[in-house]
Amino acid sequence: MENEPLAQLVARLQALCLERRLTLATAESCTGGLVAKLITDLPGSSGYFRGGIVAYANETKELLLGVPADLLAAHGAVSAQVARAMAQAATARTGASLAVAVTGVSGPGGGTAAKPVGLTYVAVAHAGGVEVRRHAWAGDRSANREATARAALELLLECVTSAETVAPAGGPA
Repeated sequence: MENEPLAQLVARLQALCLERRLTLATAESCTGGLVAKLITDLPGSSGYFRGGIVAYANETKELLLGVPADLLAAHGAVSAQVARAMAQAATARTGASLAVAVTGVSGPGGGTAAKPVGLTYVAVAHAGGVEVRRHAWAGDRSANREATARAALELLLECVTSAETVAPAGGPA
């Protein structure tokens, strides 16, 4: 899938979500809404895409997604724990069957020894649980954001095709 155009990934995701009657939401930090943009670039996205929340600042993660302040303080915004909380909150707040969340350090600044530029977490919450992946990109800001969006779409596709991702709440299998 690595060389597959992003638009093609989105088209496959859309077809699967529509076929399986799944709805989708996004919770984005480091990508600034890029995943939602890619999804809505394709006509027909309104058939399954509920919406997205761009929660760039920690205060916005708390206010709009309900990410606990103590979780942010303990692990930092760029962590598996916060990515998980963001994805779970996006499903809860939008009523979507599944949600993808991304949080990371796109660069060129903002990195530390513990959390360098390029460190990113992608999480997908679905009926079977939450999948979280850690990535360490080595590109510039634009490349890191695109790589994160690609990783988000790929994890969504993996989860949608998984046996664990069952029918939406109240919907048929």
